[in-house]
Amino acid sequence: MKDNFEKKIEAVPMRGRGEEAEGKCITICTMRKEHVPAVSLLEQSAFSMPWSAQDFLDMVEREGALYLVALCEGQPIGVCGVIDACGDGDISNVAVEEAWRGRGIGRMLVTALMEWGKEIGIRNYTLEVRVSNTAAIRLYESLGFQSEGIRPNFYEKPREDALIMWKRQAEDGQITMSEI
Repeated sequence: MKDNFEKKIEAVPMRGRGEEAEGKCITICTMRKEHVPAVSLLEQSAFSMPWSAQDFLDMVEREGALYLVALCEGQPIGVCGVIDACGDGDISNVAVEEAWRGRGIGRMLVTALMEWGKEIGIRNYTLEVRVSNTAAIRLYESLGFQSEGIRPNFYEKPREDALIMWKRQAEDGQITMSEI
């Protein structure tokens, strides 16, 4: 099922952020082996302790894992993944190329992950985020995630706490989402 995941979305231009998105279409699809070198470079630019290319190759093959890429003209500009852990989705590696941030790419990726997760029975979602990453925290809160704790000294380079966030399924079986 994950091999067939694809969604096309028109790029969202942002004032004051250049013209590179004007008229371009973003495709969100399952990460494949050929995406890994570019995704690994994107990860290196976004995180102080990035995953290796081998880590991403392992996720391409892993049962119960889905990693998505946002592509513009065939090039990865965003990535994120989820691992199904007994019905809970552990979201990780949410990263968007700096020139494309603030255009809704991260929102599109996380939303697409949750759509896929719902199809395979994921009921709840969790993730960790640096306590200083206010843009990401706002995004996750807008998608219905709530802070449920702190993991002290979770991150290195620099050392920082992680905010543990959860999005839990509503009593009626629906995955709740804020207005998208």
